[in-house]
Amino acid sequence: MILTATHIISAGFEELYTDVRHKEGRVYSDEEVLHLPNTAKDHPHYQEWQIRKESCNRLKHYFEKKLTPLKILEVGCGNGWLAQQLAEIPGSKVTGADVNFTELQQAVRVFNHIPNLQFIHGGINAIEIEEAKYDFIVFAASIQYFASLETLIRYALQKLRPKGEIHILDSPFYKPGEISAAKERSARYYRDLGFPEMTEHYFHHSTDELNFFRFKTLYQPSLINRLSNNKNPFPWIYIRKQ
Repeated sequence: MILTATHIISAGFEELYTDVRHKEGRVYSDEEVLHLPNTAKDHPHYQEWQIRKESCNRLKHYFEKKLTPLKILEVGCGNGWLAQQLAEIPGSKVTGADVNFTELQQAVRVFNHIPNLQFIHGGINAIEIEEAKYDFIVFAASIQYFASLETLIRYALQKLRPKGEIHILDSPFYKPGEISAAKERSARYYRDLGFPEMTEHYFHHSTDELNFFRFKTLYQPSLINRLSNNKNPFPWIYIRKQ
């Protein structure tokens, strides 16, 4: 287990983000992180974690069907719970990267017993993230913290092997005409939470931004999904390097 910490991100943003997570009740003990995505039914975010669990299992099943050693990078890994889940795939080698050093320190504490898992402090452009070395790059519940989706995907494609894949999940996408209202809702949410400055770091994206990359949707929320046991409201986006 390696934690590389040469990329020091603005302490101001990290402190702001951590304060917001505390206020939202999304800062977990080491014991809780160890068992994620499983939580007690009386946990305030139980339903949210049920969604994360469902999408995690679907992604793992997709990767497991490849039946070959996989090198996986998760960008925006936070406390490392999903990276740890992906490291359970036989033959996998997983790297989790995040700009939040506090959460990465927790990831190392909790998952330091896993030999095929490492963590890097930094973003997709961190020099420790090797170019053209990954089979899969995963963005799970993280793209809303990147201002330019196009720039992000172009960086990610540079890090993939030929025919490598990008997977985006557990993040909201909006129709172009819905973005203005979504921004207003987010501003109101952070204002009511007591952190209006967080709106400068939270972004709203449309799948139209991905048209150049010939993306595919492997899962699309629908009315049928919402009426069934599958309550996941987020699409699963797939982009393959040519």
